[in-house]
Amino acid sequence: VTRIVEEGRTVLRYDDDKPYPSRLVLGYHGERPIHVLIAENAEASETIVVTAYEPSPDLWLPGWTQKKRP
Repeated sequence: VTRIVEEGRTVLRYDDDKPYPSRLVLGYHGERPIHVLIAENAEASETIVVTAYEPSPDLWLPGWTQKKRP
C-alpha cells in the first residue's frame, strides 16, 4: 500500500471530500491491480489511507482507471 501511494497513478480526485480532499491511486502488487483511496491533510503534511482494494472487473473498464457506466 505504501509503495502504491508513493509510486502509483492518481486516477480520480475528490477535491470536495470532507474533512480532507482525497484521491484514488492505482498501483500493482505483482500482476494484481490495487486501488488505494487516500485523504490528504495538507496542513499537517499527513496522508491518510482510507481503504485499499482490488478493483472488480464488473465495475471498472480494462486498465482500472475508469468506472463502467451503469
